[in-house]
Amino acid sequence: MPTTPHSIDEFLQFLRFASISADSKFAPQMTDCAAWLQRKLSSIGLHAEVSPTQGQPVVLARNETKPGRPTVLIYGHYDVQPVDPLNLWQNDPFDPTIRDGVVNARGSSDNKGQIFAHILGVEAALKQGELPVNLIFLIEGEEEIGSPSLAPFLEAHKQELACDVVVISDSPMIAPGTPTLCYGLRGIQAIEITLRGPDKDLHSGMFGGAVLNPLTALARLLTTLHNPDYTVAIEGFYDQVRPLQPWESDAWKKLPYQEKEILAITGVPELDGEWAHTPLERLWARPTAEINGMWGGYQGEGSKTVIPSLAHAKLTFRLVPDQQPEEILALVEKHLRAHLPDSVKMEIEVGHGGAAYLADPHDKWGLAAQAALKVAFAGREPALIREGGSIPIVADFKRILGVDTLLLGLCLSNCNAHSPNETFPLSHLDVGSALNQELLRELAKA
Repeated sequence: MPTTPHSIDEFLQFLRFASISADSKFAPQMTDCAAWLQRKLSSIGLHAEVSPTQGQPVVLARNETKPGRPTVLIYGHYDVQPVDPLNLWQNDPFDPTIRDGVVNARGSSDNKGQIFAHILGVEAALKQGELPVNLIFLIEGEEEIGSPSLAPFLEAHKQELACDVVVISDSPMIAPGTPTLCYGLRGIQAIEITLRGPDKDLHSGMFGGAVLNPLTALARLLTTLHNPDYTVAIEGFYDQVRPLQPWESDAWKKLPYQEKEILAITGVPELDGEWAHTPLERLWARPTAEINGMWGGYQGEGSKTVIPSLAHAKLTFRLVPDQQPEEILALVEKHLRAHLPDSVKMEIEVGHGGAAYLADPHDKWGLAAQAALKVAFAGREPALIREGGSIPIVADFKRILGVDTLLLGLCLSNCNAHSPNETFPLSHLDVGSALNQELLRELAKA
């Protein structure tokens, strides 16, 4: 069923909610967005409810359960990233604008456009009769802050959420028009470090040269994270890294997404990283240590000659199969303390974490997904990829519900997710709706 003006209008309504989970002042928008989803899912014929959690609410919806049918859980999230820096947006990020068939709005790709395409698919299928599967929609509001409330929610509702397979569209297609099945995700461990020097900001003329500047100490400390060849210098960091399978390496070399495409999307003059591995191997199958932010001291206009009392940095470590977040955290802390000057003190605040995920794309569910992708994309062979990003809840679905997840990307790699001017092609609502309907049929047969 082609996208109608009414469904496009509904999509724009969905995008207008400033559902930013990272900022508590947007809590009313979060509540309103969850209520809007509940009404939409009810209107298409599902039993829908807003369920409280320890944090933001979860929206659940399901059809009538019938024996003998597989149960498919479709996951998505209604929360979005903050919009900073606002001055780089072409329009108000929560006043969606359509240009040449592409929507520009925060959350358009991550994840409102992708989950809304599945809702449209189920709506179209229900207008034709019953669904071929028992269906559960689970749409949460904390994915962008690491889903802290969802794992406890899954534990508490394990029986009613029991399913055979999970479907998520929250990852990119490898290239425009190329159907993509992602079977692996990197994990993550986030931390924030604070270095404390003097008990107050000091005049740099009076004390510079005798008191170590915490910002200088921080810069030196962060440079110890990597070797000159860009490998991570933390002792034991690579000990548990699972090697890539030969078929993966061979398949990735044939994908329409290589160094040239990565350079075009990122705008950098050349790629860096572990030169012993191809760019896709570095992006999808190798772990990383990243500095996401560092700050301290005076940052206003003009000069203020101080030695700041504090310096801060935010770090994340992307992990691959067999690396455990808690083990990496211990190695990182040991490394940082070993390289810390005696003249500053360090505090470490542990952020969100999640293990890497890896499934077999050639099992019955993976083959069903590939068959559906091929039909929805007019006979094109699906690309089998891993993804460098992290969706920690995927590992929780495996651990708590005991099921694998099919990751079927419906956005593009250049969609600017997490950046200003996030985009989503309206045509992908049609593609996603068609994929949803074909996928439910294929999963019913599997």
